[in-house]
Amino acid sequence: MASAPAWQRSRSRRLQAAAISTIGWPIIEALSGTWTYRVTGLHHLRATEAAGHVPILAFWHGRILAGLPYFRDRGIVVITSENFDGEWIARIIAKFGYGAARGSSSRGGAKALAQMRHALGAGHPVAFTLDGPRGPARVAQPGAVWLAGATGHPVLPFHVEADSAWTVRSWDRQQFPKPGATISIAIGEPVYVANTDEATVEAARLLLEERLRALEHAALRTSHRLTT
Repeated sequence: MASAPAWQRSRSRRLQAAAISTIGWPIIEALSGTWTYRVTGLHHLRATEAAGHVPILAFWHGRILAGLPYFRDRGIVVITSENFDGEWIARIIAKFGYGAARGSSSRGGAKALAQMRHALGAGHPVAFTLDGPRGPARVAQPGAVWLAGATGHPVLPFHVEADSAWTVRSWDRQQFPKPGATISIAIGEPVYVANTDEATVEAARLLLEERLRALEHAALRTSHRLTT
């Protein structure tokens, strides 16, 4: 049996994770209360659900915070790593009604995908940051597409853009909307994947990147109109 990660064996690190989540979630809650959302393409989500399909939501890593409050309390399951950062992130998103599948594309990925497949089977939507956890930015990893091919549920891409935000100088250009920001969400058509054959998954992965580029442009256009 694998031993617990080093941080879990450290009482001080466990307390740090608890403290970060305790402080972090009310800050995000208060900040998001000042945001206004403008959503296009919501009919794609509603039509997917009306057809009896559970959506596999897909977006870029750099837009986690902006989208978190909008999709709250839907029982959405997301992948968070098994390391220290993943622990406090899992605790924060739980406050917003999300579940966590522990693992990442680089470690524990098979276990996390199995958890997400189980969540879909139980009727819970799941969500992927397609280029996470380390990039390269705007390059979709195949996990979401493979899961769609394995389960028959579609990938539903969306992009989030704030008209006023701080942008971190990180690989993903993480965006933190400022107080009072208006946030544009563009939701695209669902992508259905016939099977998990390598060629099928790769074609769907490339299509998903193309759809997300178009959605990013659409959200940016809306965001630009809001600021002019």
